Amino acid sequence: MVVPFPERTRVLIFAAILAIFVYGMIAAMLGTILPDLSDRFHLTPSQNGAIAFAQALGLMIASLGVGPLLDTEGDKIGLILGLAFIIAALFALPRSGGYRTIVFLLFLLGVGGGIVVTGANALVSGVSEAHRATALNLVNLFFGLGGLATPFISANLFQRNWVRLCYTVASLTVVTLVVQAVAQMPAPAGSSGFLLAHAGPILGRPLLFLLGFFLFLYVSCEVGVWNWLPRHLIAQGIPESRALNILSLGFALGLLVGRVGVSPILIRVPAIQVTLAASIAMAVTTFLMLRTNRPAAAAALVFLAGVSMAPVFPTALAITGTAFPQMTGTAIGFVITCGWAGLAVSSRVIGAIAGGDATRLKKALLLIPASAVLMVGLNLAIWNSLR
Repeated sequence: MVVPFPERTRVLIFAAILAIFVYGMIAAMLGTILPDLSDRFHLTPSQNGAIAFAQALGLMIASLGVGPLLDTEGDKIGLILGLAFIIAALFALPRSGGYRTIVFLLFLLGVGGGIVVTGANALVSGVSEAHRATALNLVNLFFGLGGLATPFISANLFQRNWVRLCYTVASLTVVTLVVQAVAQMPAPAGSSGFLLAHAGPILGRPLLFLLGFFLFLYVSCEVGVWNWLPRHLIAQGIPESRALNILSLGFALGLLVGRVGVSPILIRVPAIQVTLAASIAMAVTTFLMLRTNRPAAAAALVFLAGVSMAPVFPTALAITGTAFPQMTGTAIGFVITCGWAGLAVSSRVIGAIAGGDATRLKKALLLIPASAVLMVGLNLAIWNSLR
């Protein structure tokens, strides 16, 4: 079913798609170029971890801080600012002089990414009220495509030439910035006085914190799968190449297929019911995928886990936009920041529990289905709060 968006709305959704696609590309950038950066500058594993943390910190700070800017100055200002930070970081990275410069540039890249993902989702939420959840799922589909594009281009077109990759993604970001600049976006919600008048009531609503904790748990689950599933599968006797294919062709493909498939469903089914069903399915599929050591069964279950997780992030943002029609940027920024906190915490917790023991890793990964069970409870609490 095709959603009949007005022409102006379609133009703005296209602008948001470009921005989210760019964010997907930079989200996969560090993992793609870090091996070559490490070789060139003789970086230690500890320094690699600090670089990744700098990017995550930039994401969290930007997502939390940009909401008021979006509400008072408009989505266009935020998107242009975030894309400008990305362009500056990517053009400067090939000329960086060493570890400290790289840390700063990855922090700047994180700041730009945090602004862009918050601004793009706030823009779509504001211009597609009648079909908010459907539009957000379709737009965030392009995050996954961007994430797949970066390593594919690096490996198959540039033969792992990370300098050309940086310049190419930076050039695409310039084009995206131009599109945002010429697009006619809605006027900002209000002045700084408007912001101060509404900030207290919004931040005082328990619903906002329920949604934030819900997204914190979801991102923790997704990152847990991305970062730890191949090691778990290898420990179960599955060859490394097969384990990596299960992750990319199973989990990543499941996320893409799930977001395409859920979009028409969200036209007829309330968003809160979709996130409840997805949370239940997450708990079941992630538990079962940790119980098998057969490659075919693991691939099928990982794919189903990806399909289950697919609608959660964008649909949770749609619920946030609907629940907070005023200061939507601030509310969405807060909820996304909680998600980035899950990004920063998840792998550290799983790694601390597992240590270096493959048997303990399997037990540590049970945090994923356990978190999904908590999401079911939170979803019911959110549903009750919305009533």
